[in-house]
Amino acid sequence: MKENLLVDMSLDFAVEAVNICDSIKGHGSLREQMMRSATSIGANIREANYARSKTDFAAKLQIALKE
Repeated sequence: MKENLLVDMSLDFAVEAVNICDSIKGHGSLREQMMRSATSIGANIREANYARSKTDFAAKLQIALKE
């Protein structure tokens, strides 16, 4: 499969965010939300790779950008 820089960067970002969240004491709900948001970016980017149209592709990347 062809290398995808955006996928690789989103994975690196998610790993770093999870590591930061693991180091935070207390603030459980804030930590949980940060982890969900950080990891959903990569999920949305991967989902965009299987979009049905260019419009769908752009919409899925917009969701990732919002996260």
